[in-house]
Amino acid sequence: MTRTSFRTLCGVLLALGALLGCAGESDSAGDESMSARIAAPMNGGPATNLDPPSESGSDFGNPSSGESATPPGVGSGPASMPSSDDASDEAPASMVGVTPDVTPVPSSSDDDGEAQPGTLTAGAWDDNLNFARFTQYRSKLMQSGMPGVMPTDDEAHVDAHELFAQEQGARQQLDIALMIDTTGSMGDEISYLQQELESISKTIEDAYPDSDQHWALVVYRDTSDAYVTHQIDFTADVDAFRAELNEQSADGGGDLPEAPDAAFIELNRLSWREGEDVARLAFWVADAPHHEQNAESMMDGVLGAQALGVHVYPVASSGIDELTELTMRSSAQLTGGRYLFLTDDSGIGGDHKEPSIPCYFVTRLDNALLRMVDIEMTGEYRGPDPAAVIRTGGKPEDGACQLESGDQVEIF
Repeated sequence: MTRTSFRTLCGVLLALGALLGCAGESDSAGDESMSARIAAPMNGGPATNLDPPSESGSDFGNPSSGESATPPGVGSGPASMPSSDDASDEAPASMVGVTPDVTPVPSSSDDDGEAQPGTLTAGAWDDNLNFARFTQYRSKLMQSGMPGVMPTDDEAHVDAHELFAQEQGARQQLDIALMIDTTGSMGDEISYLQQELESISKTIEDAYPDSDQHWALVVYRDTSDAYVTHQIDFTADVDAFRAELNEQSADGGGDLPEAPDAAFIELNRLSWREGEDVARLAFWVADAPHHEQNAESMMDGVLGAQALGVHVYPVASSGIDELTELTMRSSAQLTGGRYLFLTDDSGIGGDHKEPSIPCYFVTRLDNALLRMVDIEMTGEYRGPDPAAVIRTGGKPEDGACQLESGDQVEIF
């Protein structure tokens, strides 16, 4: 199915009150419905809100508190969406609206305060689909004299846009690296990834049994901590990788900047498989920027990932600042990834920065991560299943938002 027809179908369904799940055409009559199996909402309730807020009329789209939809909360919200069992049996074997098979928990954390499976929430944004807006956003911050901005030139961003704004081809194999800030403020995110990894990997295996998943890990802190970086090269043994991930903990830090530039160096040294058939993804989970004096080193690391064909998917965690958002969004734009950002809908951790974007869907984080994998494997843009949407920022319709300024932005 083409991107346009997919949007049109989603728009019709949303306009009808989302009476059906939105899925693409089946590749074969026997394809199993992945959307039907794994589009469960958070914590057991139909926490879906498709009565979206008004978008911001500002140039850079931060919805004010008066314009943002009130999050439906854990296990509450209007029952405006069907259950996942109502999804079409003819959906493709893909991970549109994917949520792993986990049992929702009644609260967002356990007795030790750790984030539980299926609780963190996130939005997603593609600056290559909205390149003019990204250029304005980046130029505004650079002109403000904000220190530490990566010194990439305009041509590098234009070249990346021309390459990645078009849909990519389908791929057969999958390399995924997790690059994680493990300083003291990242405890919730680390705990979440440790608990979700098995179900995420299993969901990918079910959808793409021949993908031959390889996983790698790069963790980092800062120069004054117990370590600067530590890495585990790619392995096809998911259980062994999970054991390594479970050994990680949050500690150190102390000041805001950390050492993501050093982590990118190690990311680029991993044994990434070559070839057009391999989807190469790096999920960069962090809440702090690089040191201002390391801006050039940070740029070199990002461009190195680009040269390797690694698509970087930052996951902005609680407490990020403007430099971190700009760096993460630039990293995603330059490498063909997308900017993911945690939201306050889960109730976990500190406040999460409202991104400088005007329109987005909020789903569970596991859903967002798996949707990114699905996009990489199919080579097609895919929006979330309506049953997976917790709330919206702006007024998305047919995969886009018409802003009060008259501009239109695309969200998938």
